[in-house]
Amino acid sequence: MMNIPFSPPDISKAEINAVLETMKTAWITTGPKTEQLSQRIAQVCNTSHAVCMNSATACHEMALRLLEIGEGDEIIVPAYTYSASASVAEHIGAKIVLVDIDKNSYHISYDEVEKAITPRTKAIVPVDLGGVLCDYDRLFDIVESRRKDFSPSSDIQSAIGRIAIVADSAHSLLAKRRKDGKMSGEFGDFTSFSFHAVKNITTAEGGALTWKPISGFDSDYIKKILMLMSCHGQDRNFKPNSEKPFWEYDIQFLGYKHNMTDILASIGLVQLDRADEIMSRRYHIFERYNEELSELPGVFIENHFETIGSSCHLYMVNFIERDESFRNDFMDRMLELGVSTNVHYKPLPMHTAYKKIGFDIKDYPNAYNMFKGEVTLPSYSTMTDEEISYVIECFKKVYSEMK
Repeated sequence: MMNIPFSPPDISKAEINAVLETMKTAWITTGPKTEQLSQRIAQVCNTSHAVCMNSATACHEMALRLLEIGEGDEIIVPAYTYSASASVAEHIGAKIVLVDIDKNSYHISYDEVEKAITPRTKAIVPVDLGGVLCDYDRLFDIVESRRKDFSPSSDIQSAIGRIAIVADSAHSLLAKRRKDGKMSGEFGDFTSFSFHAVKNITTAEGGALTWKPISGFDSDYIKKILMLMSCHGQDRNFKPNSEKPFWEYDIQFLGYKHNMTDILASIGLVQLDRADEIMSRRYHIFERYNEELSELPGVFIENHFETIGSSCHLYMVNFIERDESFRNDFMDRMLELGVSTNVHYKPLPMHTAYKKIGFDIKDYPNAYNMFKGEVTLPSYSTMTDEEISYVIECFKKVYSEMK
């Protein structure tokens, strides 16, 4: 029997050596490596700028705060996602508006988005679940068609002139849209990425934020404000021969503590150097799984990496006609054979915190129907062909025994 973990990080000697080299320098917190990583992320996303922070959640929240969304405003979020997509709305005082996903899909329902828009709607948060890119063209058609209903409450909202698309792309860094080659990071007005330990590209913890140009707001200025926001609003512009003492700094506004460190950034820089190798391996795993599992009766697979575009982050299988007990039994049996699996995700209305706000899973039938049969298989860039074959063998064995 083999032992297959769910998603261990792919850390080579190169990343370890990069961390050691950084620790020998004067910069182990935010410094030149963090800025280098920010620039590299902008390059791979085809954007002019990016800012790295200590999590995708921090990036997501800072985007909403930069937009000056707050009390009395509404933010539309899919019910089928991880808590971070929605919790930041609560943190800034806005109202979370959950909508269902489309039937037999993990993506937000675009029809439900249209229905949920009110004059108080300030942002929509599409989620590239599993790494599959959302239909951003459809989303922008929706918000463009509702310009006349939009009520801006800040200069930056007025400059955008419509509801902002604030993409949760925690899963989709390096995903390329098949029809035009655009990269994840180019689509949303703001886009947040995660470098958590289980992500394709990791810094252990961390994230990055990209954005589209905004008329009247210089992107250099936006980057400066985001960097100030992520580190207490502290500005220190020391200039030789200036009248100010060398130690002088100013707190320009009451900011937050979300900065990335150079130790973490040094991991990310090497990961990006290895990105082709890492992503190629993930594509190979998905191809193998698709070849062997996609034609099994009663098994639903939607990863679209060959059609729409995906980072191949999560390989999500769904026993769409089965219930939770079947799914849980399947996972237990796989574990007995040494194969770790997971579930992505338990819909937000099923969690205590969201129930307390007033959400009920009965109002989100598509989200529940996708959740009850969902199983995520191991897929990580250090998987061997032998391990891939073993997962497939175990899947077919357990499934055939349970049918």
